[in-house]
Amino acid sequence: MEHKNQNNNIISIEKKGILLSPTIKPFESNGVLNPGIFQEGEEVHIFYRAVEDGNFSTIGYARSDGPTNIVERLKRPFITRDFDYEKHGVEDARIVKIEGIFYLTYTAYDGVNAIGALATSKDMKHFERKGIITPPIDYKEYKFHLEHCNQDKLNPKYFYYYNLFAELGIVEEKHRLLKDKDIVLFPRKINNKFVMLHRIWPGIQIVQFEKWEDLTKEFWVDYIKNLTDHILLDPLYNFEVNYLGAGCPPIETEDGWLMIYHGVCETNIGKTYHAAAALLDINDPTKIIGRLPYPLFSPSEDWELKGVVNHVVFPTGTALFDDDLYIYYGAADKHTAVAKVSLKQLLDELKNQKHEKV
Repeated sequence: MEHKNQNNNIISIEKKGILLSPTIKPFESNGVLNPGIFQEGEEVHIFYRAVEDGNFSTIGYARSDGPTNIVERLKRPFITRDFDYEKHGVEDARIVKIEGIFYLTYTAYDGVNAIGALATSKDMKHFERKGIITPPIDYKEYKFHLEHCNQDKLNPKYFYYYNLFAELGIVEEKHRLLKDKDIVLFPRKINNKFVMLHRIWPGIQIVQFEKWEDLTKEFWVDYIKNLTDHILLDPLYNFEVNYLGAGCPPIETEDGWLMIYHGVCETNIGKTYHAAAALLDINDPTKIIGRLPYPLFSPSEDWELKGVVNHVVFPTGTALFDDDLYIYYGAADKHTAVAKVSLKQLLDELKNQKHEKV
């Protein structure tokens, strides 16, 4: 089925439908969604979030021959909940290969905190946990350091979300850490540094570092004190007015880094998650070349509109076959689905869209 963008007919999206759904197996009976994708030639490796009763998550594994032909699917979890910091969930994996090492970033959920974590592998079969990689600070520390930022440049929504969490009593909770999700690595080093996207509400930030050991508490404290220097995208357009989050690992093209992300807006029917796109400079990804002022695609099909969480398309991985870019996404927090777009068409449109500063 072909889905024309409601706001602009230049980009044509073909929704290929559901790729994976929950099964009767207990570990994935409630949801199969938000997959990390790694492509090797014609093979697509799919590391999906598998949800069981009680909202406990592990990572399942499937493999396709071509973009959508599933030829293997494990009957048990591929990555399980092994440590206290992930005792409630190993969620929303993204995966890249850099200099011979597979880096799998994910959200670790302990029942209270949802924070970024890392696992690595040399063979994509045996992964070693490396622990938490996002700021190990609580909300009171976060506010204190955020107040050192350039307030003239800082989007007031950063304090809005802090105040919202304060009203809910979250910032006063013992052992509550700053929520930091949607951890996505660029698939190669840039200027000899790892480059990573993450999300402190409401925007997408970008962090660069030479080695993982650099990500100390002191590093993150300094980072937050200068947060305005690290914000890549903040909410700008109506479809993403509430908050954003990084989606798929950026795709290296001749025109720049293609970034697929999600944007969220609140309507009279609740929150709606849209897929969105931006183009970043190939040598300096902190520079934005273009950004779509409308969604790349939005919930429109039954499996996107109704599920565990309604009105959600949540892109997390891609595979490229000639000019066809396949975008793998979570649909209504229940299924894994796929959409297809022309890479050239999307890049041409992004180059025509000058980025507006917030």
